[in-house]
Amino acid sequence: MTDQTTDPTILDLGPQTRIVARLAEGVGDERLADPTPCPDLAVRNLLGHLTGLAIAFRDAGRKDLGVTTDTSPDAALPDIGPGWREELPKVLDELADAWRDPAAWTGMTRAGGVDLPAAVAAAVAIDELVVHGWDLARATGQDYTPDPLALRAAYDFLLASVDDPGRGEIFGPVVQVPAEAPLLDRTVGLSGRDPGWTPVSQAH
Repeated sequence: MTDQTTDPTILDLGPQTRIVARLAEGVGDERLADPTPCPDLAVRNLLGHLTGLAIAFRDAGRKDLGVTTDTSPDAALPDIGPGWREELPKVLDELADAWRDPAAWTGMTRAGGVDLPAAVAAAVAIDELVVHGWDLARATGQDYTPDPLALRAAYDFLLASVDDPGRGEIFGPVVQVPAEAPLLDRTVGLSGRDPGWTPVSQAH
């Protein structure tokens, strides 16, 4: 049996991080208080979460363990700072660059205060980028086509978690989506989101 932590399939996160950065660039200040598919998170909080996860998983890839990798994402409500428009694309680029090093995918690392195989941390990061990219696009009315390789990796990761007893601590209940639905919709459903979510449906 091949050990995925020592013989990983390395995926370039750059195409997906650039897509997320473009979505963030398209968010007007007037949308920052709008609701998102993430319960209790407005657009500004989602952007703050994206910034924090990019930093945490960048440092996890670098094996630069400390405060950024030890802090639970639930420790405080994320928010943006005054320089978020410059900071977010910068840390997204750094995240992608960190995981271009084959050594990032080997051994163990830490993220959110949890020790885990580095290849699993990469899978979590990819899933976060794909699903939160959808969240941001849907909340702000932007078109969204994720990187196909990242989307497939996110789907496979979420599908493997369906029977995990600890899944409920991370994701919401699976939303059933037709088998013939687009892969993005099926991925979103596996993450516990309704692919039909809109800000208008949220208001009702």
